[in-house]
Amino acid sequence: MFNHAGGAGKTSITRDVGYELARQGLRTLLIDLDPQANLTGWLGVTGTTREQTVYGVAVEGQALPTPLRVHGLSLVPSHVSLALAEGQMMGRVGAHTRLRRALEDVQEQYDVVLIDSPPSLGQLSILGAMAADRMVVPVPTRQKGLDALPGLGEAFAEYRDVRPGLTVALYVPTLYDARRLHDREVLTELQAHLSPLAAPVPQREAVWLDSTTAGQPVGVYAPGSPVHRDVQRLAADVAQAAGLRPAGGNG
Repeated sequence: MFNHAGGAGKTSITRDVGYELARQGLRTLLIDLDPQANLTGWLGVTGTTREQTVYGVAVEGQALPTPLRVHGLSLVPSHVSLALAEGQMMGRVGAHTRLRRALEDVQEQYDVVLIDSPPSLGQLSILGAMAADRMVVPVPTRQKGLDALPGLGEAFAEYRDVRPGLTVALYVPTLYDARRLHDREVLTELQAHLSPLAAPVPQREAVWLDSTTAGQPVGVYAPGSPVHRDVQRLAADVAQAAGLRPAGGNG
């Protein structure tokens, strides 16, 4: 999940789409690359240490740490001290490919890996991009969403110089309120310039916020709710764009 602008919905999508994919029987691993550790906290995980994060992978080329199990998912959590990796990765040959190599060593254990990157263009975001096969890009239906597009294009161009096979699997309009003319106009702009584009994810703040406070995916906190149905539609879009096939389960 990538967008260098904050507040686009990366973490919510990682958590809730990841939960839905796991619920469908896919062996799902989530990786929190953001030192703010929002994904970790939004899954109800506390008390993590730097050793449980990708710090050792990024800085020293260690193996992927043993993930935690939560809500039927596997999670490599984050911690504020992961921010130290930003400076220590600079100038180290091959540092940005270390997460990819670590994932290759465990690829038989998972059907899908979702990486929640920080809201920046820093070293950790590059680490995530180099580990990815495809990107899912949330874009708010706000002016800031449009303003972020040139920066996204420049970042993708640089990443593809290093990983030519890296593609954008899906752009996801987020925070959409059809009652607002501004949102409708921005969505029209996104539809004209971005492809493939998912159906917009409506802004239904109460359940999103409450599920975050509870440390639970929407599918756990409010199953069958309108927000959960939004998430299920998005999970289906992501699965189709990424070529994923559900293994059965409850989905």
